[in-house]
Amino acid sequence: MKVLIVDDEAPARERLRRLLSELADCRVCAEAANGHEALQAAARSEPDVVLLDVRMPGMDGLEAARHLAELEQPPAVIFSTAYAEHALEAFDAQAVDYLLKPIRGERLARALQNCRRLTRAQARARSDRLLAGAGGGVPRTHICARVRGNLELVPLTQVRYFRADQKYVAVGHGDGEVLIEEPLKDLETEFAGRFLRVHRSALVAVGYLEGLEKDAEGRCRVRLAGTAERLEVSRRHLSAVRALLKGAPRAETAG
Repeated sequence: MKVLIVDDEAPARERLRRLLSELADCRVCAEAANGHEALQAAARSEPDVVLLDVRMPGMDGLEAARHLAELEQPPAVIFSTAYAEHALEAFDAQAVDYLLKPIRGERLARALQNCRRLTRAQARARSDRLLAGAGGGVPRTHICARVRGNLELVPLTQVRYFRADQKYVAVGHGDGEVLIEEPLKDLETEFAGRFLRVHRSALVAVGYLEGLEKDAEGRCRVRLAGTAERLEVSRRHLSAVRALLKGAPRAETAG
């Protein structure tokens, strides 16, 4: 069983590495110190299990678990943390188990045994439930997309718009566009206040909204900072856009 260790504290990673070395049929395939590194390491090493710390700087373990579920072969996730109050959140994220620090060897062995009992179909079902429930918790800090077989993370602060594109949603950001398979309505709910619906097929970032202009056919379109894309505004949503441009507080942006 290949195990990826993720913890921002080196002593914690060392302890897990030592405990795993005492277990038969387990080997550490990679280590990571934060959520970003965890996703990169998981894509490279294809672990069977991820031992994932909950509290980490930047992207925390709960958000990283949601992105891990996007992998073609999602690993089983076992959360580890010093904070017992995160247990309910961990199981809401469909974790196989939850370990409270300091982790004991016998408890770790039992959690890994639970992972061994999971069939591939069960692991996939856990990941599907995780994705289905993703909109109910704390909003993500990043959008995750598959690009040529790899995972690409786009900081939410760099996203200019979400635009429906057939069965996908195009995510416009500072370096171009990526496609994701998430309903526009779910994105609107999760990021309420940061993104404004301007059309049945488009949401725009409030913090990047610069103005309105008309195209050659007389249709209103929004002008967004940092992109040449001009998204159409429907009559239904025009008054909300105008009201926001007249002085409503802007969201913070970066990049």
